[in-house]
Amino acid sequence: METLSPYLKLPKDELIFDDGEPLETNRHRIAMNVLIDSVYQALLPRENFFAGGNMFVYYSATQRMNRDFRGPDFFVTLNVDGTVDRKAWIVWQENGRYPDVIVELMSDSTASIDKTDKKTLYEQIFKTREYYIYDPYDATSLQGWRLNGQQNYSEIVADQRGWLLCETLQLYLGTWEGKVLNESAFWLRFYDLQGNLILLPKEEAEIEHKRAEMERQRADSEKQRADLLAQKLKELGIDPNEM
Repeated sequence: METLSPYLKLPKDELIFDDGEPLETNRHRIAMNVLIDSVYQALLPRENFFAGGNMFVYYSATQRMNRDFRGPDFFVTLNVDGTVDRKAWIVWQENGRYPDVIVELMSDSTASIDKTDKKTLYEQIFKTREYYIYDPYDATSLQGWRLNGQQNYSEIVADQRGWLLCETLQLYLGTWEGKVLNESAFWLRFYDLQGNLILLPKEEAEIEHKRAEMERQRADSEKQRADLLAQKLKELGIDPNEM
């Protein structure tokens, strides 16, 4: 009889999908959602990717027993079915696929493990192509690493803007100062290869609203000028319809 992998013996309903621990702060929660929303903006209408945040990545059947959970704040996996509803990323149910890009949003309490234990895990076990860390309260904290030819992490060198090129996604990661959900901060954002900020859905909607309002104002202004001209012509005894 064929011996089953120990991974396959773990019933899905025995997995824990929520440890009940909230993100460090409201800013961390916003920062995570900003990354998720903007990467979808950048990659859609493609459906062959999955982006998630603050959800467990199960890579070993022993994790449930020893509570060795790893829940990246943000991750992207390419060339997978993005239409599947997932409560966690379960590696043995994803044909052995691990996240291709991970971002951890650091805090004072997590910075040490983000830079050591998690970095080692993502490098040696996950073989995640690119790993980034950023503290939403420290605009100078962005760092990143990329797997080199020896399958070890090499630090990614920032450009003159302080941005890091994410080769896997063909996007830049850099800071952006502004307000999101009424909170002003230096947010970690994605930029395209031309240096344009990847807009969030709300930002795109606001720009479209302003564009439509400007067009309405322009149309109103032209109508007012036409009405004034018609009035002047009538005062001069000229029928504008005969011109």
